[in-house]
Amino acid sequence: MNCEVRQDARELAPMTEGSPALSLDERLRQRDQQRVLATRAAGRSFRLLWLLAGPGVLVMLGENDGPSMVSYATTGATYGIGFFIPFILLTFLMAYVVQEMTVRLGIATRRGHAELIFQRFGPFWGYFAMGDLVVGNILTLVTEFIAIQAGGLYFGIPSWLAVVAGLVMIIGSLLLRRYATWERLLMGLAVFNLLFIPAALMAHPDGHALVHAIGTWGPLPGGLNTAFITLILANVGATVTPWMIFFQQSAVVDKGLQRADLPQGRMDTALGALIAAIAAIATVVAAAPLFAHHIDVSSFQSGADFASALRPYIGTTGATLFALGIIEAGLIAAMTISTSSSYAIAETLAAKHSLNLDFTNGRLFYGAAIGSALVAGGTVLIPGAPLLAMTLTVNVIATLLMAPALLFLLLLVNDREIMRDLANGWRANIAGGTIIIAISLVGALYGVITVFPGVLG
Repeated sequence: MNCEVRQDARELAPMTEGSPALSLDERLRQRDQQRVLATRAAGRSFRLLWLLAGPGVLVMLGENDGPSMVSYATTGATYGIGFFIPFILLTFLMAYVVQEMTVRLGIATRRGHAELIFQRFGPFWGYFAMGDLVVGNILTLVTEFIAIQAGGLYFGIPSWLAVVAGLVMIIGSLLLRRYATWERLLMGLAVFNLLFIPAALMAHPDGHALVHAIGTWGPLPGGLNTAFITLILANVGATVTPWMIFFQQSAVVDKGLQRADLPQGRMDTALGALIAAIAAIATVVAAAPLFAHHIDVSSFQSGADFASALRPYIGTTGATLFALGIIEAGLIAAMTISTSSSYAIAETLAAKHSLNLDFTNGRLFYGAAIGSALVAGGTVLIPGAPLLAMTLTVNVIATLLMAPALLFLLLLVNDREIMRDLANGWRANIAGGTIIIAISLVGALYGVITVFPGVLG
């Protein structure tokens, strides 16, 4: 047993007489950690990864949400599989770089992201970060219910019933009052994000063209214009967003990951990025027949319109899988994003924050998740909203908000007082700095072409 394991074992040693009593959420977390220690001591590496996986897979597949899958479908229908396939791989590499820093930050500090910003930068920036996140999360939650509603409409389910069913599932998951059970339930549901893969196969893609696009970064049809920049931003916002940082760091703490668990935390994040990238590329490929047949998707209102338009090209089964995937994307994201808001609000207000809490001790934590879901679900039922435009715009907004969120993250992971030997090295700083600069430049370019629409010709 190495020194890190011995250190974790000492930290998890049984209470002695006179020790302060542990709360219920602390006892549940300690029980999970003891199981991890026993598995590590037995040398069962695959079992260990299974026990420690979760936050990374959920954050990546949670980000493959309703707006993201519609963005990918719009990309495939507008540009085919040439330019954007390798670009999507690049964005998920960016997502891994960001979330790996988040894992280290959570393990080193054992504090949630909002709590840490409040402690290190003061109340102003703490409230600023929380408010920024919660507003962005509410807007994103609205689009998740749009996805749930749209998928339901494809199957003839009334809008109100689809929204109510989504709310029941979100609130029902919180009734589990156990982080480990909640996490496994969501991971089981997240598997359905892979429904886009058989839908893509039913589009009969040209394998040679797909490999060529990945290997050579195919040409860009139509050149550089406002629509292209918007989709660039939407695709970045489909993979790298502020809520991911807050959720994964808090989930790492709630799950109780220790320093010895860092390799598995990285593998968990990498595995989530890989699976999510495959599902994202599959969505682009599944929608590519609309590009090949010159179908104009600018008037589409939701993911259900994509499924209906694709039916002649990928068949009824393929279109059904596509619609089910849209529902799953919205549902999983709604569960994780509402929880992200709960963590941030409770951490900032110094309230208890764990999915192991009972409702008496976790009133604020659970209330924030339920309240944000109710607000978002009710907003979707307002008639006449431009749903597709709203869906794409939310990803763009998420991208524009990412630069300040990343700056906070970089400052924290370079703070050696709290990070010690887990602080960023020069390679991680170059990667993180490059991502901030790239996102800022693309965001600035989008602002310029919005104010001066003729600048690109």
